[in-house]
Parts: sequence; C-alpha cells; structure tokens
Amino acid sequence: MPKVKLYDMNGKEKGEVELSDAVFGAEVNEALMHDVVVMYQANQRQGTSATKTRGLVSGGGKKPWRQKGTGRARAGSTRSPLWRHGGITFGPQPRSYSYTMPRQARRAALRSALSAKVKSGEMVLVDHLALDEAKTKEMARVLGNLGAAEGALVVTAGSDENLSRSSRNIPGVDAVVAAGLNVYSVLTHDKLVMTKDAVAKVEEALANG
Repeated sequence: MPKVKLYDMNGKEKGEVELSDAVFGAEVNEALMHDVVVMYQANQRQGTSATKTRGLVSGGGKKPWRQKGTGRARAGSTRSPLWRHGGITFGPQPRSYSYTMPRQARRAALRSALSAKVKSGEMVLVDHLALDEAKTKEMARVLGNLGAAEGALVVTAGSDENLSRSSRNIPGVDAVVAAGLNVYSVLTHDKLVMTKDAVAKVEEALANG
C-alpha cells in the first residue's frame, strides 16, 4: 500500500497514512487518461460556431442576368457560394461536441491520475483544512506551508464556502469537493492537496470500480 506523510495546516508533519492500493496504487494508464481528458474538453465546447449558407445570406433574390444570350455562365443568385458575398459551403453549424465514456473507464482513469500524483510525490495530505473567514492571504499562507503555493487542486470532503472563496483569487489554485474530482483537474495542477476525510470519500467511491 502507498504511504504519504500527513501534515497540519502549518506544514508540520504528523505521521504517515496508508492509502488504498486499489485507488492510489493503481497502474497508471496514460492512454486512458488521455481519452478521458479529450472527452472532458470536448464536453466543455460550446459548439456555437455558425456560418451562413446561400439560403441564409440576405439578398440575392433577383436573377443577375437573363439565362441565355449574354455569353456568360448562367446564374440564378448573387449569393451562390461561387460569388463574393455568397454563402458558405459545408461551413460549421451549431452542434454539440459532447459525448460520454463508460463509467468504469472514467473511474479507472481517475484512479490512474491519483496514483500518478502519489508516485510523483505531488500529493499532499492534510489532517484538517478550514478557515475562520474567507481570506485569500490566509489561504495562500496555508498553501505555502504545505509547499503548494505555485498551484494546487484543493480537495475537501464537503463544500466549504470560506475555502472556496479564499482560493478563487489565487492563480493556479482551485478548490473542489471529493464528489466533483475529475481527471482533467487532477492532471492540470502541480499539487494535489487532500484532507483525510476527502481521501476516505474518494476511496469509498472508487475502491469497487
């Protein structure tokens, strides 16, 4: 079983904690993590890009010239895609880019991401994390004590308004609850800061596949 050091909010070491081998000691599957990240990014796309076809471009209702006798190619509208100011052929239209992957694959990818953080020494375990009031300066001090001042994903067991608001203005820092943990967030932060309670919730959710 993987072991990580346990710290308090002042950065003082308080011992070691054994993590679930099934969740934090799994084999790192980079290809699966890549697939899940691509899915996550695709689901974030708005899909609002749009172009006008010849039927949507205003004007062009009058035939430019008569059908025969001019020596020129026949034309029925000045909004043909062949013309300047004409419509666009096969241009993008509003659509949804979202798709989903099997639940087991998403969970396996999250286990891989968490295990990768543990193996690289980028996971910081805290016994308790709470602030009396929402103060960015105080949150920055705590992260500095934990060696995560450059950027971290802070994971707590439940929602904490003070913690969320205090993290909001720190570049590279995001705070999420254990239930909202995802592969993209884990991989795009330098450090993964988790409370003991958050680890217990993640292990409970992911241990059984």
